Amino acid sequence: MDGLLISNDPRFVAARNRLAELALRHRVPTMFEEWRFVEAGGLMAYGPSYPEIFRSAARYVDKILKGTKPGDLPVEQPTKFELVINLRTAKALGLTIPQSVLVRADEFVQ
Repeated sequence: MDGLLISNDPRFVAARNRLAELALRHRVPTMFEEWRFVEAGGLMAYGPSYPEIFRSAARYVDKILKGTKPGDLPVEQPTKFELVINLRTAKALGLTIPQSVLVRADEFVQ
């Protein structure tokens, strides 16, 4: 196996520390959808910005409380995505992250 992509399933989120530990022990580069996995030791995450999603939800609640019918509100998709890279994990795996990827990263875990 050359790498692993783990989805944002609640069971995986709950086991993120163990998943990151196993991936590192078995030297499998891992990519996730959420930054919490990277903080747990995963290699990188790329996914929607949760703070932005929560702000968007708050705007919807505000509109509904001011009288807008929920059915009249448009369905929105995330517009802001974040790339987080764990440089310590990359080093432990013997990987060099290309400069073209590093410049796109929003955050690094050292």
